[in-house]
Amino acid sequence: MATTQESPKFNLFNFDGKMKVLHLSWIAFFITFVVWFNFAPLLQAVKESLGLTTSEIKTLLILNVAFTIPARVIIGMLTDKFGPRIVYSGLLAVCSIPCFAFALADTFTQAAIARFALGLIGAGFVVGIRLVSEWFPHNELGTAEGIYGGWGNFGSAAAAFTLPTVAVMFGGEDGWRYAMGITGLMSLLYSVIFYRNVTDTPKGATYYRPKNVGAMEITSTGDFFLLLVMKIPMYAALALLAWKLSPNGVNMISEFAEMAIYASLVALYIFDCSKVWKVNKQVFKEEVPEIHRYKFKQVAVLNILYFATFGSELAVISMLPLFFSETFELTPVMAGMVASAYAFMNLMSRPGGGWLSDRFGRKPVLLILTAGLAVGYFVMGLVDSTWPVALAVIAAMACSFFVQAGEGAVFAAVPLIKRRMTGQIAGMTGAYGNVGAVVYLTVLSLVDYSTFFFVIAGTALVGLITLLLMEEPQGHIAEVQEDGTVELISVG
Repeated sequence: MATTQESPKFNLFNFDGKMKVLHLSWIAFFITFVVWFNFAPLLQAVKESLGLTTSEIKTLLILNVAFTIPARVIIGMLTDKFGPRIVYSGLLAVCSIPCFAFALADTFTQAAIARFALGLIGAGFVVGIRLVSEWFPHNELGTAEGIYGGWGNFGSAAAAFTLPTVAVMFGGEDGWRYAMGITGLMSLLYSVIFYRNVTDTPKGATYYRPKNVGAMEITSTGDFFLLLVMKIPMYAALALLAWKLSPNGVNMISEFAEMAIYASLVALYIFDCSKVWKVNKQVFKEEVPEIHRYKFKQVAVLNILYFATFGSELAVISMLPLFFSETFELTPVMAGMVASAYAFMNLMSRPGGGWLSDRFGRKPVLLILTAGLAVGYFVMGLVDSTWPVALAVIAAMACSFFVQAGEGAVFAAVPLIKRRMTGQIAGMTGAYGNVGAVVYLTVLSLVDYSTFFFVIAGTALVGLITLLLMEEPQGHIAEVQEDGTVELISVG
């Protein structure tokens, strides 16, 4: 396979061939996370500058993640169709616009629209998953995807550390505007750098595209119905967000608007199902040849695992400072430092999960990490003010290792299912991470901290049970070239 010829050794200090693409990819992802999470560290300044209420600030935080759920699915499809180079460059350039718009916002409505649009940049992650899978052989893919995800994900922590300082440097009431504007400028400039330095595949390799972009292809009648079922939670999460914004939640939208959103989501789901039927109706007439089949249950299992891993990470990162502050009566600064250690773990944990998968197999590593995740959150649920702070921090760090290594292990398996649909599969799995965040944050708003951690532990157990249905990727993926010849891509 062409990928193995490009740069034989996996050396992080090499900046040629596949390693150059890996470095350019994680930096792109890093920038998307800086832009996506540029709001949280400047929240107080934005609140005072625009005269917003606490309820309105919470609404902006919800809007920040809302659009990412459908966006990851759509961007995944576009990546498979047009290639990562064009899609990632375009995404970085286009998303600088709502970033600038938010920096210039004077009213809550302007800020809300810009924040909702910025949810699109959260889909950037999906693009790099496909790109990295094109450049690395299966025995290095988990490590490469783990570095891409872990180092890129650190963009949210980098934003938290640097943007308040940048805002202070510019000073005055508008310091936050300059800080946010700079992140938009970074995104715009990097879109050009990325476009000029990346190719979709190594020289001589084929970029396989799906036959249809309207919906995910499946290869059996049972998988057709499983795909329709697995789409429901994504729409349900958006309905949950509408409920949060309704008079029953933060009272941002009217009851009529709430009902209109529900009706629109039902209509969209029906339309989505019709697209799935249009793309896949032939499986009801004739059987797909064995060599071209893949099992959608593999995707479904990874979706559920990413719901529990990345979903819980997003939720826990947003509540951990407050949890430590209230449980141990720490100062906000101290609580923030303790909680930030959770994000720092990403730098090693996620690549570690990918590396372990390359070394010891996808399924066994996922089984161990998911079990560790369930135990870790159960222990977090037991933490109270009688615990020594140091022990509570160690428990949080251990839990965070299993969460982030689990994310790395999930995306070590995603690109090994069906090459030409890697973007769509990554898009759906990535979207499930955001669905998890919405569900867990909603649970958090209704229960106490310990119950919140126990609920996550319970969903991790569900993930562990479904994981038993997963099959270890092995053998080859068959893809058809334009001239009709079949290429076998090794996956294990």
